[in-house]
Amino acid sequence: MNASFLVAALAAAAPLMAMGFERWPGLAPCALCLWQRWPYWVAAALAVLAGLLPVPWRAWLLRAAALAVVVSGAIAALHVGVEQGWWPSPLPSCLAPSVGSGTSVDDLLASLTPLPSKPCDEPAYLPGLPLSVATMNLIYALALAGWTWRQAGRSGRV
Repeated sequence: MNASFLVAALAAAAPLMAMGFERWPGLAPCALCLWQRWPYWVAAALAVLAGLLPVPWRAWLLRAAALAVVVSGAIAALHVGVEQGWWPSPLPSCLAPSVGSGTSVDDLLASLTPLPSKPCDEPAYLPGLPLSVATMNLIYALALAGWTWRQAGRSGRV
């Protein structure tokens, strides 16, 4: 089996698992959670292209896929920092709606959005695991990016 298609499957597995966590055990995603998914889809598409195109293109496309996964890891690192209170989130959609003085119910309802439904500084945990989902994504992204980069080096010699 071509390593490119395995990279594509592993890259697509991350956002698919995240969507599964929304169903069971019912974890609500925040804005940063949603942002972390997009680079994986880009990486999966690049890896599929790497598997379909001639060998000279394979290494370049796999390295581009690895860099896309690194972007998800960087967003995950930002998210972990927000969860730990090391820095505030740069996204205004990460803030939970609050009722301040002078805010009407109509203004509050207008500010609510269907997704995301939780603030980014509230970590999401899977039952029985001590790491937040953002932390697990950071670890996965770093491992997948490193492995993909290595596969790119091997595919260039084929």
